[in-house]
Amino acid sequence: MTQTPTIGALFIKAVVLLIAAGLLFAPFLFQDVRALEVAARICVFIVLVASYDLLIGYTGIVSFAHTMFFGFGAYGAAIALKQIGNSWGAITLGTLAGMALSLVLAVAIGLLSLRVKAIFFAMITLAAASVALVLASQLNTITGGEDGITYRVPDLFKPSTKLFTDEAGKVVQIGGVKLNGKLAAYYFVFATSLALFIVMLRMVGSPLGTVLKAIRENEARAEAIGYRVVAYRTFVFCIAALVASIAGSIYAVWLKYTGPDTALSFAIMIDILLMVVIGGMGTMWGAVIGAVLMVMAQYYLRDLMSVAAEATAGIPLLPHLLEPDRWLFWLGIIFILLVYFFPKGIAGTIMDKGRRT
Repeated sequence: MTQTPTIGALFIKAVVLLIAAGLLFAPFLFQDVRALEVAARICVFIVLVASYDLLIGYTGIVSFAHTMFFGFGAYGAAIALKQIGNSWGAITLGTLAGMALSLVLAVAIGLLSLRVKAIFFAMITLAAASVALVLASQLNTITGGEDGITYRVPDLFKPSTKLFTDEAGKVVQIGGVKLNGKLAAYYFVFATSLALFIVMLRMVGSPLGTVLKAIRENEARAEAIGYRVVAYRTFVFCIAALVASIAGSIYAVWLKYTGPDTALSFAIMIDILLMVVIGGMGTMWGAVIGAVLMVMAQYYLRDLMSVAAEATAGIPLLPHLLEPDRWLFWLGIIFILLVYFFPKGIAGTIMDKGRRT
């Protein structure tokens, strides 16, 4: 028996569709380099946050190793592009290598650690992620150390590449936007991110998603009715690791640079956690909303505060509080308010209210 979508659920889905449309036409709606960078980062982080929500939101697994798998994918693609050359074969080989390493470690961590209590498993994943970060920083000959790796990407993604030309040989423009390699790179990120998100959406909507929720709610009961809890938890841990690894490879192709700060930093893990909490755990739609709000705040909150400080220049004390350098303080205040007014995240709370009405 299928459930009728609630008003809250329909509203959240409408918002997500609006965001998807905005990302689809982002190069034409926001014609500057920074806006395109923001849109591409949002696409990648939607996938990264949604894959982490498979763990913490749907299965109740708290892991701090998600950025480790993200980094494996990024470094896999980066090293292959650096060593082999800027070809699609290098991207494929590097992505598969990152996925293979992620899968091996995910299986090892899952089978050895998922039998222990949640806090001990979280500490084990934190230790594994810390080791990966240290190794990436110290293996200079392979990873470039603290300086990271810069590399070239396939010619299709070069800004100088002309996708379409007119009779005079000039690149074709639509609405003032050049149809060049930069545009192709963005739509590569958008299309692959969209495909991964749809796969995860179908996964949680299948019987597997129901089993994962049952394990999250009552592990002992799920075990009693015949589900092999450790096997399911290990499986979803591996799936989340593989998706995170692919997201890392996609981001590496977009950035043309991979280093510890962009792929393995613990700050990325904190961002993922904040995005999950803001959007709402246990709902793929929340991953979209959380990623959009967090990335937008990271890029534009400082600018908004600068404008606000100038607008309130005549008011005592307020301009000092609104100085752009204090943007992290205000981001913290906004996060506290969101948690207070949306205890289940924005998507979770709105959908829950829709059920009650």
